[in-house]
Amino acid sequence: MLRFALAAATLLTATALPAQDPQKPLLTWPDLTERAKPAPDATIDYGTDPYQKVDVWVPKGKGPFPTVVMVHGGCWTTSIADRTLMNWIADDLRRDGMAVWNIDYRGVDRPGGGYPGTFADTAAAADALRTSAHTYHLDTRRVVAIGHSAGGHLALWLAARGRIPKSSALYQRHPLKIAHAISLGGLPDLEATAGSPDNGCGVEVVAKLVGAPGVRPDVYADTSVPRLLPIGVPQDLVNGREDKIIPLRMGTDYVAAARAKGDRADLHVVEHTGHVELIAPETPAWAEAKRLIRAALAK
Repeated sequence: MLRFALAAATLLTATALPAQDPQKPLLTWPDLTERAKPAPDATIDYGTDPYQKVDVWVPKGKGPFPTVVMVHGGCWTTSIADRTLMNWIADDLRRDGMAVWNIDYRGVDRPGGGYPGTFADTAAAADALRTSAHTYHLDTRRVVAIGHSAGGHLALWLAARGRIPKSSALYQRHPLKIAHAISLGGLPDLEATAGSPDNGCGVEVVAKLVGAPGVRPDVYADTSVPRLLPIGVPQDLVNGREDKIIPLRMGTDYVAAARAKGDRADLHVVEHTGHVELIAPETPAWAEAKRLIRAALAK
C-alpha cells in the first residue's frame, strides 16, 4: 500500500512541461533513423569486440568541455540498437558546447554479453573517459550520465556503482564519478521489468541480462538500481505520457522508491509524447532533457 501511495504522490508533484503538439502523430523509429545521420569526431576502442567502442563528440573551441556520458537503449540487445541511435541528440549537445562520450556495449545477444559482460562493458566504457579526457579536452570534474530506455537503466546504474558490494564481479574500487543521472523512458527496476509483460522489451530479456536464478544468490543485488539505493546522486527521469514501450509506472514507482530511501529524484512527464520523441532533438521532451543536463553541469 505504501508503494502505491508514494507513487501517487510522485505523480502529483511531477514537473509540468510544455507538451508536444497533440495534433501531430507520435514519432516512429523511421521518422528518426531515416534522417541524415551526423558523425562523431572520433571513435575509440576499449576492448576487442566490435561493440566495445565509444564515439566522442567534441564541440568547437579549446575546452575543457563539459561532458555527458550517453548510453543507448534497445532492450540491452545489440541487434535492436547500438550507439548510433543517439547520434542526433549527441550532435545537438555538441552544437551547444557540450562534449558527448557515447558508449556502446555487448548486448545479451552478443558473445560475452549478459552478466557480467553487458555491465562490465558499460563500466569500462565509462571509465575510459578518464584516459582520453586530456586528448579531447574533456572536463571530468562533473560528469552527467544520460540514457534512453534500457540505457536509462544503465545510466542510473553507472551512477550507482559505488554501492555495488565488494563480493560482486562488478565491483570496482574507483569507478568514474557521476555527478547527476538522467533517464529517458528508462527501465531502472529490473525486477519490475521482469514482472511486467506490457513493457516493450518483454520479460525474457531480463533473465538473459542478469543470469538465471540460482546462478548467484541474488541476481538483482548488483544489477537493478533499486537494490543499490540510496545512490547519493541526483536523478531525473523524463517520461512520455503516451510511451507505449515503457509504462509510465516504471518511472513513478522508481522515483517513489528513490525518494523513500532519501535520494533526490524527480519525474518529468511530457504530454503527447511517446518513446522516440525522447531522443529526437526537436521535441519538448529533449528540450527538457537538455535543460536538465545544462543545469546539472552548471552546479
